[in-house]
Amino acid sequence: MKLARPSMLAALALVAGGFGYAHAQQATKQPAAKHDSNAPIDWDADRMEVHDRDHRAILVGNVRAVQQDMTLTSDRATANYTGSVGDSAGSGGGNLQLHRLDANGHVVVTRPTEVARGEYGIYDLDKRLITLIGNVTLDRSGPNAGTVRGGRLVINLNTNQANMDGSAVGGNGSAGAGGRVSGRFSVPQRDNKDSGTTPAAKPAAAPKPAQS
Repeated sequence: MKLARPSMLAALALVAGGFGYAHAQQATKQPAAKHDSNAPIDWDADRMEVHDRDHRAILVGNVRAVQQDMTLTSDRATANYTGSVGDSAGSGGGNLQLHRLDANGHVVVTRPTEVARGEYGIYDLDKRLITLIGNVTLDRSGPNAGTVRGGRLVINLNTNQANMDGSAVGGNGSAGAGGRVSGRFSVPQRDNKDSGTTPAAKPAAAPKPAQS
């Protein structure tokens, strides 16, 4: 295990199409646009280990990776890349390309209208898929507000869709009862006066018996 030198830290600014730097866009109240998986990924962590022969960089402690308006945080993450840190150290890391980011420990993926949490996460940049596994929770705000829980969540950044399964790989880590997906949806609140309904008529009183 080899600790990264300062020059390697500069080279490993993780980017989808090539390593470099970018600024995350601020989240707005507008509906989320299609995510740009080609945008650079800025990251920071408490420390980093580089295994250049294996084409891996390990980020440890308070890991934070930002791409466009999406942020991923975790306790630890492993970046799998092609190229060589040594060949790219003097050129800003332009020869390095990130293909996959594996995160574990309190994984949180934050996007403008949703926050997803899990025990383990995979960002496959080649397929443009984010997968969260183990006690997964997806909280959404805005028009589609609600909370969904399950064992595995797959976010497709090509279509901007998310699919939740009741059970994780191997049948472990499901947060839904009996391996099912569960959750709660918010309901628009309306005043009964504006509901357009009329009070139900009171039932007629029973006739009194005739007196003899």
